[in-house]
Amino acid sequence: MSSETSETKSRPAGRLTVFQGTAMYVGAVLGTGVIALPALAAEAAGPASLLAWLALVVLSAPLAATFAALGARHPDAGGVSTYARLAFGDRTAAVVGWCFYLAVPPGASAAALFGGAYVSAALGGGRTTTMVTAVMLMAVVTASNAVGVQVTGRFQFALAGLLVALLLVAVALSLPHASTDNLRPFAPHGWAAIAPAAALLVWSFAGWEAITHLAGEFRSPGRDLPRATTAAVVIVGVLYLAVAFAVVAVLGPGAAHAEAPLGELMARGLGGNARMLAAVAALLLTLGAMNAYFAGAAKLGAALGRDGALPAWLTRGSTVGEVPRRSLGVVSSLALLTLAIVTVTGLGARPLVLLTTGSFVAVYAVGVAASLRLLPKRGKARTAAIAALVAVVIMLLMSGRYLLWPLAVTGAALLYLSLGGRRTDRATSDEATSDGVTQAVVAAPPIDSSSDPIERMS
Repeated sequence: MSSETSETKSRPAGRLTVFQGTAMYVGAVLGTGVIALPALAAEAAGPASLLAWLALVVLSAPLAATFAALGARHPDAGGVSTYARLAFGDRTAAVVGWCFYLAVPPGASAAALFGGAYVSAALGGGRTTTMVTAVMLMAVVTASNAVGVQVTGRFQFALAGLLVALLLVAVALSLPHASTDNLRPFAPHGWAAIAPAAALLVWSFAGWEAITHLAGEFRSPGRDLPRATTAAVVIVGVLYLAVAFAVVAVLGPGAAHAEAPLGELMARGLGGNARMLAAVAALLLTLGAMNAYFAGAAKLGAALGRDGALPAWLTRGSTVGEVPRRSLGVVSSLALLTLAIVTVTGLGARPLVLLTTGSFVAVYAVGVAASLRLLPKRGKARTAAIAALVAVVIMLLMSGRYLLWPLAVTGAALLYLSLGGRRTDRATSDEATSDGVTQAVVAAPPIDSSSDPIERMS
Protein backbone atom coordinates (compact mmCIF):
# COMPACT_ATOMS: atom_id res chain seq x y z
CA MET A 1 0.00 0.00 0.00
CA SER A 2 2.85 2.38 0.78
CA SER A 3 4.33 1.99 -2.68
CA GLU A 4 0.93 2.63 -4.21
CA THR A 5 0.52 5.78 -2.13
CA SER A 6 3.92 7.09 -3.10
CA GLU A 7 3.21 6.43 -6.77
CA THR A 8 -0.08 8.28 -6.49
CA LYS A 9 1.57 11.25 -4.81
CA SER A 10 4.22 11.42 -7.53
CA ARG A 11 1.60 11.37 -10.29
CA PRO A 12 1.16 14.71 -12.06
CA ALA A 13 -2.00 16.49 -10.91
CA GLY A 14 -4.94 16.30 -13.25
CA ARG A 15 -7.49 19.02 -13.93
CA LEU A 16 -10.92 17.35 -14.03
CA THR A 17 -13.19 18.16 -11.08
CA VAL A 18 -15.95 15.99 -9.60
CA PHE A 19 -18.58 18.02 -11.43
CA GLN A 20 -16.79 17.77 -14.77
CA GLY A 21 -16.21 14.04 -14.26
CA THR A 22 -19.88 13.53 -13.44
CA ALA A 23 -20.78 15.37 -16.61
CA MET A 24 -18.42 13.16 -18.65
CA TYR A 25 -20.04 10.06 -17.15
CA VAL A 26 -23.58 11.32 -17.76
CA GLY A 27 -22.69 12.12 -21.36
CA ALA A 28 -21.03 8.74 -21.94
CA VAL A 29 -23.82 6.62 -20.44
CA LEU A 30 -26.97 8.64 -21.09
CA GLY A 31 -25.88 9.15 -24.65
CA THR A 32 -28.25 8.40 -27.47
CA GLY A 33 -30.18 5.60 -25.78
CA VAL A 34 -32.87 7.96 -24.53
CA ILE A 35 -33.56 9.22 -28.07
CA ALA A 36 -35.07 6.07 -29.58
CA LEU A 37 -34.77 3.08 -27.25
CA PRO A 38 -37.77 3.83 -24.98
CA ALA A 39 -39.97 3.38 -28.04
CA LEU A 40 -38.11 0.28 -29.26
CA ALA A 41 -38.33 -1.33 -25.82
CA ALA A 42 -42.03 -0.49 -25.61
CA GLU A 43 -42.54 -2.13 -28.97
CA ALA A 44 -40.85 -5.30 -27.69
CA ALA A 45 -42.50 -5.60 -24.27
CA GLY A 46 -45.13 -2.87 -23.87
CA PRO A 47 -45.34 -1.23 -20.41
CA ALA A 48 -43.42 -4.21 -19.01
CA SER A 49 -40.36 -2.69 -20.68
CA LEU A 50 -40.17 -0.46 -17.61
CA LEU A 51 -39.01 -3.53 -15.67
CA ALA A 52 -36.20 -3.99 -18.19
CA TRP A 53 -35.12 -0.39 -17.65
CA LEU A 54 -35.23 -0.84 -13.88
CA ALA A 55 -33.25 -4.09 -14.04
CA LEU A 56 -30.47 -2.51 -16.08
CA VAL A 57 -30.30 0.52 -13.78
CA VAL A 58 -29.81 -1.85 -10.85
CA LEU A 59 -27.25 -3.97 -12.71
CA SER A 60 -25.28 -0.94 -13.83
CA ALA A 61 -24.68 0.31 -10.28
CA PRO A 62 -22.18 -2.42 -9.23
CA LEU A 63 -20.60 -2.31 -12.69
CA ALA A 64 -20.00 1.43 -12.38
CA ALA A 65 -18.74 1.06 -8.81
CA THR A 66 -16.27 -1.63 -9.86
CA PHE A 67 -14.73 0.45 -12.63
CA ALA A 68 -14.61 3.48 -10.34
CA ALA A 69 -12.72 1.46 -7.71
CA LEU A 70 -10.26 0.27 -10.34
CA GLY A 71 -9.80 3.79 -11.71
CA ALA A 72 -9.21 5.20 -8.25
CA ARG A 73 -6.50 2.62 -7.47
CA HIS A 74 -4.90 2.60 -10.92
CA PRO A 75 -5.46 6.01 -12.59
CA ASP A 76 -3.90 5.34 -15.97
CA ALA A 77 -4.87 6.35 -19.52
CA GLY A 78 -5.06 2.67 -20.47
CA GLY A 79 -8.24 2.20 -18.43
CA VAL A 80 -9.56 -1.35 -18.68
CA SER A 81 -6.55 -2.27 -20.82
CA THR A 82 -4.26 -1.36 -17.93
CA TYR A 83 -6.32 -3.38 -15.45
CA ALA A 84 -6.14 -6.39 -17.79
CA ARG A 85 -2.36 -6.00 -18.07
CA LEU A 86 -1.88 -5.82 -14.30
CA ALA A 87 -4.12 -8.84 -13.73
CA PHE A 88 -3.45 -11.09 -16.73
CA GLY A 89 -0.50 -9.75 -18.72
CA ASP A 90 0.30 -7.85 -21.89
CA ARG A 91 -1.60 -9.93 -24.42
CA THR A 92 -4.91 -9.66 -22.58
CA ALA A 93 -4.35 -5.93 -22.17
CA ALA A 94 -3.74 -5.54 -25.89
CA VAL A 95 -6.90 -7.49 -26.75
CA VAL A 96 -9.05 -5.39 -24.42
CA GLY A 97 -7.50 -2.20 -25.71
CA TRP A 98 -8.17 -3.14 -29.32
CA CYS A 99 -11.77 -4.15 -28.55
CA PHE A 100 -12.54 -0.81 -26.95
CA TYR A 101 -10.52 1.31 -29.37
CA LEU A 102 -12.13 -0.26 -32.44
CA ALA A 103 -15.61 -0.19 -30.91
CA VAL A 104 -15.70 3.60 -30.62
CA PRO A 105 -15.69 4.48 -34.36
CA PRO A 106 -18.78 2.38 -35.27
CA GLY A 107 -20.47 3.40 -32.04
CA ALA A 108 -19.80 7.07 -32.74
CA SER A 109 -21.13 6.67 -36.27
CA ALA A 110 -24.35 5.12 -34.98
CA ALA A 111 -24.75 7.89 -32.41
CA ALA A 112 -24.16 10.56 -35.05
CA LEU A 113 -26.78 8.96 -37.29
CA PHE A 114 -29.32 8.97 -34.43
CA GLY A 115 -28.73 12.66 -33.84
CA GLY A 116 -28.84 13.40 -37.57
CA ALA A 117 -32.18 11.62 -37.94
CA TYR A 118 -33.80 14.02 -35.45
CA VAL A 119 -32.44 17.01 -37.36
CA SER A 120 -33.75 15.52 -40.58
CA ALA A 121 -37.17 15.07 -38.99
CA ALA A 122 -37.18 18.73 -37.95
CA LEU A 123 -35.71 20.36 -41.06
CA GLY A 124 -36.43 17.85 -43.81
CA GLY A 125 -33.87 16.80 -46.38
CA GLY A 126 -34.01 13.11 -45.58
CA ARG A 127 -30.84 11.06 -45.80
CA THR A 128 -28.68 13.98 -46.96
CA THR A 129 -29.52 16.08 -43.89
CA THR A 130 -28.86 13.09 -41.63
CA MET A 131 -25.43 12.44 -43.11
CA VAL A 132 -24.36 16.10 -43.17
CA THR A 133 -25.39 16.46 -39.52
CA ALA A 134 -23.49 13.31 -38.58
CA VAL A 135 -20.30 14.61 -40.20
CA MET A 136 -20.69 17.98 -38.46
CA LEU A 137 -21.13 16.26 -35.10
CA MET A 138 -17.89 14.35 -35.60
CA ALA A 139 -16.09 17.55 -36.57
CA VAL A 140 -17.27 19.41 -33.46
CA VAL A 141 -16.32 16.58 -31.09
CA THR A 142 -12.91 16.12 -32.73
CA ALA A 143 -12.19 19.86 -32.45
CA SER A 144 -13.28 19.92 -28.79
CA ASN A 145 -10.97 17.07 -27.85
CA ALA A 146 -8.08 18.44 -29.93
CA VAL A 147 -8.06 21.54 -27.73
CA GLY A 148 -7.47 19.47 -24.59
CA VAL A 149 -9.17 17.58 -21.78
CA GLN A 150 -9.69 20.69 -19.63
CA VAL A 151 -11.78 22.32 -22.34
CA THR A 152 -13.45 18.98 -22.96
CA GLY A 153 -14.41 18.73 -19.28
CA ARG A 154 -15.86 22.25 -19.24
CA PHE A 155 -17.67 21.65 -22.52
CA GLN A 156 -19.11 18.40 -21.17
CA PHE A 157 -20.19 20.05 -17.92
CA ALA A 158 -22.17 22.74 -19.78
CA LEU A 159 -23.53 20.17 -22.21
CA ALA A 160 -24.70 17.77 -19.51
CA GLY A 161 -26.36 20.59 -17.56
CA LEU A 162 -28.38 21.70 -20.58
CA LEU A 163 -29.26 18.11 -21.42
CA VAL A 164 -30.50 17.20 -17.95
CA ALA A 165 -32.57 20.38 -17.74
CA LEU A 166 -34.14 19.77 -21.15
CA LEU A 167 -35.07 16.16 -20.36
CA LEU A 168 -36.57 17.09 -17.00
CA VAL A 169 -38.64 19.85 -18.59
CA ALA A 170 -39.89 17.48 -21.29
CA VAL A 171 -40.91 14.86 -18.73
CA ALA A 172 -42.43 17.35 -16.30
CA LEU A 173 -44.55 19.07 -18.95
CA SER A 174 -45.76 15.80 -20.47
CA LEU A 175 -46.64 13.91 -17.26
CA PRO A 176 -49.95 15.77 -16.73
CA HIS A 177 -51.07 13.97 -19.90
CA ALA A 178 -50.16 10.54 -18.47
CA SER A 179 -52.89 7.95 -17.96
CA THR A 180 -52.85 4.73 -15.99
CA ASP A 181 -54.95 3.21 -18.76
CA ASN A 182 -51.81 3.27 -20.92
CA LEU A 183 -50.17 0.84 -18.48
CA ARG A 184 -52.77 -1.84 -19.17
CA PRO A 185 -52.25 -4.53 -20.23
CA PHE A 186 -48.88 -4.34 -18.54
CA ALA A 187 -47.30 -7.24 -20.45
CA PRO A 188 -49.19 -7.48 -23.76
CA HIS A 189 -46.51 -9.69 -25.32
CA GLY A 190 -45.99 -11.88 -22.26
CA TRP A 191 -43.42 -11.63 -19.46
CA ALA A 192 -40.81 -13.37 -21.59
CA ALA A 193 -40.71 -10.28 -23.84
CA ILE A 194 -38.86 -8.39 -21.09
CA ALA A 195 -35.62 -10.22 -21.96
CA PRO A 196 -35.39 -9.06 -25.61
CA ALA A 197 -36.37 -5.57 -24.48
CA ALA A 198 -33.48 -5.62 -22.01
CA ALA A 199 -31.14 -6.81 -24.75
CA LEU A 200 -32.01 -3.71 -26.76
CA LEU A 201 -31.37 -1.51 -23.74
CA VAL A 202 -27.81 -2.75 -23.15
CA TRP A 203 -26.73 -0.04 -25.63
CA SER A 204 -28.21 2.56 -23.27
CA PHE A 205 -26.05 1.49 -20.35
CA ALA A 206 -22.70 1.09 -22.10
CA GLY A 207 -20.24 3.70 -20.91
CA TRP A 208 -19.31 3.01 -17.30
CA GLU A 209 -15.83 1.95 -18.41
CA ALA A 210 -15.24 4.92 -20.73
CA ILE A 211 -14.12 7.43 -18.11
CA THR A 212 -11.55 5.05 -16.62
CA HIS A 213 -9.23 6.15 -19.43
CA LEU A 214 -9.44 9.67 -18.01
CA ALA A 215 -9.01 8.63 -14.36
CA GLY A 216 -5.51 10.13 -14.26
CA GLU A 217 -6.92 13.46 -15.41
CA PHE A 218 -8.90 13.90 -12.17
CA ARG A 219 -7.40 16.20 -9.55
CA SER A 220 -7.68 13.41 -6.98
CA PRO A 221 -8.76 10.11 -8.60
CA GLY A 222 -9.09 8.22 -5.32
CA ARG A 223 -11.52 10.79 -3.98
CA ASP A 224 -13.16 12.36 -7.03
CA LEU A 225 -13.76 9.36 -9.31
CA PRO A 226 -16.01 7.41 -6.88
CA ARG A 227 -17.96 10.60 -6.14
CA ALA A 228 -18.44 11.35 -9.82
CA THR A 229 -19.53 7.75 -10.42
CA THR A 230 -22.10 7.77 -7.62
CA ALA A 231 -23.59 11.04 -8.81
CA ALA A 232 -23.71 9.81 -12.41
CA VAL A 233 -25.44 6.51 -11.49
CA VAL A 234 -28.17 8.41 -9.67
CA ILE A 235 -28.63 11.04 -12.40
CA VAL A 236 -28.62 8.54 -15.27
CA GLY A 237 -30.93 6.10 -13.47
CA VAL A 238 -33.50 8.76 -12.59
CA LEU A 239 -33.47 10.27 -16.09
CA TYR A 240 -33.79 6.94 -17.90
CA LEU A 241 -36.65 5.73 -15.71
CA ALA A 242 -38.43 9.09 -15.89
CA VAL A 243 -38.23 9.32 -19.68
CA ALA A 244 -39.17 5.64 -20.16
CA PHE A 245 -42.19 5.98 -17.85
CA ALA A 246 -43.31 9.18 -19.56
CA VAL A 247 -43.05 7.59 -23.01
CA VAL A 248 -45.21 4.63 -21.95
CA ALA A 249 -47.71 6.48 -19.73
CA VAL A 250 -48.16 9.51 -21.98
CA LEU A 251 -47.90 8.06 -25.48
CA GLY A 252 -49.58 4.74 -24.69
CA PRO A 253 -49.74 2.17 -27.53
CA GLY A 254 -48.44 4.85 -29.89
CA ALA A 255 -45.06 4.73 -28.14
CA ALA A 256 -44.19 1.54 -30.00
CA HIS A 257 -44.46 3.33 -33.34
CA ALA A 258 -42.92 6.69 -32.42
CA GLU A 259 -39.78 7.41 -34.44
CA ALA A 260 -38.97 10.42 -32.25
CA PRO A 261 -40.50 9.65 -28.84
CA LEU A 262 -38.76 12.56 -27.14
CA GLY A 263 -40.25 14.90 -29.72
CA GLU A 264 -43.69 13.42 -29.10
CA LEU A 265 -43.34 14.04 -25.36
CA MET A 266 -42.36 17.64 -25.96
CA ALA A 267 -45.26 18.12 -28.34
CA ARG A 268 -47.70 16.83 -25.69
CA GLY A 269 -46.25 19.13 -23.06
CA LEU A 270 -45.61 22.26 -25.11
CA GLY A 271 -48.28 21.87 -27.77
CA GLY A 272 -47.78 22.16 -31.48
CA ASN A 273 -44.85 20.74 -33.37
CA ALA A 274 -41.84 20.38 -31.07
CA ARG A 275 -39.58 18.60 -33.54
CA MET A 276 -37.03 21.41 -33.53
CA LEU A 277 -36.70 21.30 -29.76
CA ALA A 278 -36.44 17.51 -29.93
CA ALA A 279 -33.67 17.90 -32.50
CA VAL A 280 -31.79 20.18 -30.09
CA ALA A 281 -32.14 17.56 -27.34
CA ALA A 282 -30.96 14.83 -29.70
CA LEU A 283 -27.91 16.87 -30.70
CA LEU A 284 -27.04 17.52 -27.05
CA LEU A 285 -27.33 13.82 -26.23
CA THR A 286 -25.24 12.83 -29.23
CA LEU A 287 -22.55 15.42 -28.56
CA GLY A 288 -22.34 14.32 -24.94
CA ALA A 289 -21.86 10.66 -25.77
CA MET A 290 -19.44 11.22 -28.65
CA ASN A 291 -17.42 13.77 -26.71
CA ALA A 292 -16.84 11.42 -23.79
CA TYR A 293 -16.02 8.41 -25.97
CA PHE A 294 -13.67 10.30 -28.28
CA ALA A 295 -11.81 11.65 -25.23
CA GLY A 296 -11.49 8.22 -23.62
CA ALA A 297 -10.60 6.39 -26.84
CA ALA A 298 -7.98 8.97 -27.82
CA LYS A 299 -6.23 8.56 -24.46
CA LEU A 300 -6.48 4.78 -24.74
CA GLY A 301 -4.90 4.73 -28.20
CA ALA A 302 -1.96 6.75 -26.90
CA ALA A 303 -1.58 4.37 -23.95
CA LEU A 304 -1.68 1.35 -26.26
CA GLY A 305 1.06 2.92 -28.35
CA ARG A 306 3.05 3.51 -25.19
CA ASP A 307 2.64 -0.09 -24.04
CA GLY A 308 3.44 -1.69 -27.40
CA ALA A 309 -0.01 -2.87 -28.41
CA LEU A 310 -0.24 -0.28 -31.20
CA PRO A 311 2.45 1.58 -33.18
CA ALA A 312 4.72 3.82 -31.09
CA TRP A 313 3.72 6.76 -33.28
CA LEU A 314 0.51 7.01 -31.22
CA THR A 315 2.33 7.35 -27.88
CA ARG A 316 2.30 11.14 -27.71
CA GLY A 317 -0.51 12.21 -25.41
CA SER A 318 -0.50 9.18 -23.10
CA THR A 319 0.59 11.12 -20.01
CA VAL A 320 -1.47 13.44 -17.84
CA GLY A 321 -1.91 16.88 -19.35
CA GLU A 322 -0.91 15.92 -22.90
CA VAL A 323 -3.45 15.95 -25.72
CA PRO A 324 -3.43 12.68 -27.75
CA ARG A 325 -4.05 14.37 -31.10
CA ARG A 326 -2.57 11.54 -33.19
CA SER A 327 -4.77 8.91 -31.58
CA LEU A 328 -7.74 11.27 -31.79
CA GLY A 329 -7.10 11.65 -35.51
CA VAL A 330 -7.16 7.87 -35.97
CA VAL A 331 -10.45 7.53 -34.05
CA SER A 332 -12.04 10.37 -36.00
CA SER A 333 -10.85 9.02 -39.36
CA LEU A 334 -12.14 5.51 -38.64
CA ALA A 335 -15.49 6.94 -37.55
CA LEU A 336 -15.80 8.90 -40.78
CA LEU A 337 -14.81 5.81 -42.77
CA THR A 338 -17.49 3.77 -41.01
CA LEU A 339 -20.03 6.47 -41.74
CA ALA A 340 -19.06 6.44 -45.41
CA ILE A 341 -19.43 2.63 -45.59
CA VAL A 342 -22.88 2.79 -44.00
CA THR A 343 -23.89 5.52 -46.44
CA VAL A 344 -22.76 3.58 -49.50
CA THR A 345 -24.19 0.22 -48.43
CA GLY A 346 -27.37 1.57 -46.84
CA LEU A 347 -26.97 -0.71 -43.81
CA GLY A 348 -28.21 1.82 -41.28
CA ALA A 349 -27.27 2.22 -37.63
CA ARG A 350 -28.67 -1.04 -36.19
CA PRO A 351 -25.70 -3.32 -37.04
CA LEU A 352 -23.32 -0.66 -35.76
CA VAL A 353 -25.15 -0.57 -32.44
CA LEU A 354 -25.07 -4.34 -32.02
CA LEU A 355 -21.40 -4.68 -32.99
CA THR A 356 -20.45 -1.91 -30.57
CA THR A 357 -22.49 -3.44 -27.77
CA GLY A 358 -20.84 -6.83 -28.29
CA SER A 359 -17.39 -5.24 -28.01
CA PHE A 360 -18.24 -3.30 -24.87
CA VAL A 361 -19.69 -6.35 -23.16
CA ALA A 362 -16.47 -8.24 -23.94
CA VAL A 363 -14.47 -5.38 -22.43
CA TYR A 364 -16.71 -5.44 -19.36
CA ALA A 365 -16.14 -9.16 -18.93
CA VAL A 366 -12.35 -8.83 -18.88
CA GLY A 367 -12.46 -5.69 -16.73
CA VAL A 368 -14.64 -7.30 -14.09
CA ALA A 369 -12.48 -10.43 -14.10
CA ALA A 370 -9.43 -8.22 -13.54
CA SER A 371 -11.16 -6.46 -10.67
CA LEU A 372 -11.47 -9.76 -8.81
CA ARG A 373 -7.66 -9.96 -8.80
CA LEU A 374 -6.77 -6.31 -8.35
CA LEU A 375 -9.25 -5.07 -5.75
CA PRO A 376 -9.00 -5.88 -2.02
CA LYS A 377 -10.36 -9.27 -1.05
CA ARG A 378 -12.78 -7.72 1.41
CA GLY A 379 -14.92 -4.63 1.50
CA LYS A 380 -17.52 -2.84 -0.60
CA ALA A 381 -15.38 -2.86 -3.75
CA ARG A 382 -15.15 -6.66 -3.67
CA THR A 383 -18.90 -7.01 -3.18
CA ALA A 384 -19.53 -4.66 -6.10
CA ALA A 385 -17.15 -6.67 -8.29
CA ILE A 386 -18.96 -9.94 -7.57
CA ALA A 387 -22.31 -8.32 -8.34
CA ALA A 388 -20.83 -6.82 -11.51
CA LEU A 389 -19.71 -10.30 -12.59
CA VAL A 390 -23.31 -11.50 -12.45
CA ALA A 391 -24.41 -8.46 -14.49
CA VAL A 392 -21.76 -9.12 -17.15
CA VAL A 393 -22.72 -12.79 -17.51
CA ILE A 394 -26.31 -11.71 -18.18
CA MET A 395 -25.11 -9.18 -20.78
CA LEU A 396 -22.96 -11.80 -22.50
CA LEU A 397 -25.97 -14.07 -22.87
CA MET A 398 -27.92 -11.19 -24.40
CA SER A 399 -25.19 -10.34 -26.93
CA GLY A 400 -25.32 -13.71 -28.69
CA ARG A 401 -23.77 -13.83 -32.16
CA TYR A 402 -22.56 -10.26 -31.98
CA LEU A 403 -19.72 -11.47 -29.79
CA LEU A 404 -18.17 -12.70 -33.05
CA TRP A 405 -16.94 -9.15 -33.74
CA PRO A 406 -14.83 -8.84 -30.54
CA LEU A 407 -13.57 -12.37 -31.25
CA ALA A 408 -12.37 -11.20 -34.68
CA VAL A 409 -10.72 -8.15 -33.12
CA THR A 410 -9.04 -10.44 -30.60
CA GLY A 411 -7.54 -12.48 -33.43
CA ALA A 412 -6.28 -9.32 -35.14
CA ALA A 413 -4.69 -8.03 -31.94
CA LEU A 414 -2.90 -11.30 -31.27
CA LEU A 415 -1.70 -11.43 -34.87
CA TYR A 416 -0.29 -7.89 -34.58
CA LEU A 417 1.55 -8.79 -31.40
CA SER A 418 3.03 -11.92 -32.95
CA LEU A 419 4.14 -10.18 -36.15
CA GLY A 420 5.11 -6.67 -35.18
CA GLY A 421 4.15 -5.89 -31.61
CA ARG A 422 6.78 -4.75 -29.17
CA ARG A 423 7.26 -5.04 -25.42
CA THR A 424 8.00 -1.92 -23.47
CA ASP A 425 10.33 -1.57 -20.51
CA ARG A 426 7.32 -0.68 -18.46
CA ALA A 427 5.46 -3.89 -19.23
CA THR A 428 8.57 -5.94 -18.55
CA SER A 429 9.23 -4.24 -15.23
CA ASP A 430 5.65 -4.84 -14.14
CA GLU A 431 5.97 -8.57 -14.79
CA ALA A 432 9.34 -8.70 -13.02
CA THR A 433 7.89 -7.80 -9.63
CA SER A 434 7.32 -10.65 -7.23
CA ASP A 435 3.73 -9.61 -6.71
CA GLY A 436 2.74 -7.99 -9.99
CA VAL A 437 -0.87 -7.42 -9.03
CA THR A 438 -0.29 -5.44 -5.86
CA GLN A 439 3.06 -3.85 -6.71
CA ALA A 440 2.41 -2.87 -10.32
CA VAL A 441 2.84 0.68 -11.46
CA VAL A 442 -0.23 2.70 -10.50
CA ALA A 443 0.09 5.41 -13.11
CA ALA A 444 2.40 6.48 -15.88
CA PRO A 445 5.39 8.36 -14.43
CA PRO A 446 5.93 12.02 -15.28
CA ILE A 447 7.37 12.36 -18.75
CA ASP A 448 9.39 15.22 -20.08
CA SER A 449 7.69 16.15 -23.32
CA SER A 450 11.01 17.26 -24.76
CA SER A 451 12.37 13.71 -24.78
CA ASP A 452 11.28 10.37 -26.14
CA PRO A 453 8.43 9.11 -23.94
CA ILE A 454 9.24 5.45 -24.52
CA GLU A 455 12.78 5.83 -23.20
CA ARG A 456 11.57 7.71 -20.12
CA MET A 457 9.27 4.86 -19.03
CA SER A 458 11.97 2.57 -17.75
